[in-house]
Amino acid sequence: MPIAVRWTDGVPLDPGIGIRMNLSARALDLQLGRWRALAGTPAYAALADRIRLLVLDGRLALGTRLPAERELATHLGLSRTTISAAYAELRDSGYLESVRGSGSVVRLPSRAAVPHDLVAPPEFLDFSRATLPAVPRVTAAAERAAALLPSYLTESGFDPLGLRALRQALADRYTARGLPTDADQLMITVGAQHAIGLVARTLLSRGDRALVESPTYPHASESLRAHGARLVPVAVTTDEGWDEPGLEQAIQRTSPTIGYLMPDFQNPTGRSMPVEQRARVGALAAQQGTTLIVDETMGELGFRDLRVDAPLTVPFAASVADAAAARIVTVGSVGKTVWGGLRLGWIRTDHELIQRIARVRYSSDLGTPILDQLVVLELLGDYDRILADRRAYLRAGRDHLLTRLRDRLPSWELPEPDGGLTLWINIGAPLSSQLALAARNEGLVIAAGPRFGMNGVFERFLRVPFSHPPELIDRAVDALAAAWRGVARHPVAIGQEDLAEVV
Repeated sequence: MPIAVRWTDGVPLDPGIGIRMNLSARALDLQLGRWRALAGTPAYAALADRIRLLVLDGRLALGTRLPAERELATHLGLSRTTISAAYAELRDSGYLESVRGSGSVVRLPSRAAVPHDLVAPPEFLDFSRATLPAVPRVTAAAERAAALLPSYLTESGFDPLGLRALRQALADRYTARGLPTDADQLMITVGAQHAIGLVARTLLSRGDRALVESPTYPHASESLRAHGARLVPVAVTTDEGWDEPGLEQAIQRTSPTIGYLMPDFQNPTGRSMPVEQRARVGALAAQQGTTLIVDETMGELGFRDLRVDAPLTVPFAASVADAAAARIVTVGSVGKTVWGGLRLGWIRTDHELIQRIARVRYSSDLGTPILDQLVVLELLGDYDRILADRRAYLRAGRDHLLTRLRDRLPSWELPEPDGGLTLWINIGAPLSSQLALAARNEGLVIAAGPRFGMNGVFERFLRVPFSHPPELIDRAVDALAAAWRGVARHPVAIGQEDLAEVV
């Protein structure tokens, strides 16, 4: 998880307690995972390579102070000479800065690729983000919204709940989808990430447990951690979906304050939770007093049925017998369906909790931009057509990506999701981080599997979006194939027991 830092006289400081962020040898070891070098590769080079990948992948935040050489050597069972050589290589390549009395601090070289959760260099192909280009209707909707804006200029513009007309339009859509809703059950936010953060800040106290899927959407888990949560992971796989016995045990044994779920075309696996399981999970959460944050940003991106008049998807809360008792918070957004540049999302829950969140919100921001709300209000009249176009585009993208991967990388295990934006691919060996680093040498930025888990897991997996145009998908697959050839010939991220799998 990236750690926010600020700088004072060149020294990185934690914004909360005002000290440098230190990483222990044990914590770094957990992040490193299986990095040990194979025969012919110097240990110092393999270690430096893995630390560099952690920096580039955003898992080691800039400004973090690495453990002292002697401490790390003792913990890893290596000579101090090996650690010194690794740190020296990182310094020479610009990824580490050593200051007398301050230790070795993580940085980026001036010309290096920045971490994927910031901004990729313009000459790189960025597949670290699962995004869509804006729908053509955005321009016309923005023009209509601008024409409506003067009628709102006499008002203050400060409203933590959002325009009532937009909240009513969203409430009507929820009602049509099978979940009766009124406008006062909704808050308009600055995107889904903002919504998750507001709910977490309202409900969590430091040390509270929060149930999360594993793998999961990384920015959601980061937000929960930032608000003091201790994460309780529950497995989701592309073939079996949610581990229901594990989920049941996690809720019963830890009584999490919050549970974060993405039940529709889950990011990154693409799985959807069956209706019967949703009902059981909702009832169990109600029994334990757990509030469920249900992220439905992908909920209407299923492409099994491409008709404009296809049945509307039913919200998770509508599958639960007593949704009010279960305390379900539904999060939505137009960032995945319309355009990521239109920063608008929403929270749908009971009246009392909406008011609590609104009071908390006042301490950090005073509302969502009016013009953006008007643009979305204008787009909702065409939303079914927009969704139909998106579903057709995404199914074509999925099929194209699968065809190209089967041709160039036939050994990879490829799922076939019927919705969402991404494939969660089993590459067959714990080399995802090394592959992501090698792909940068081919001009491709892509998120390694561990980005979606904790403590370095999911090295066998890679998330590849199919939301980009066909010509960019072709370039990305060519880059992956070239990177994979090099990684398979010279793997450094696996243990001895895995050698046979890389042949």
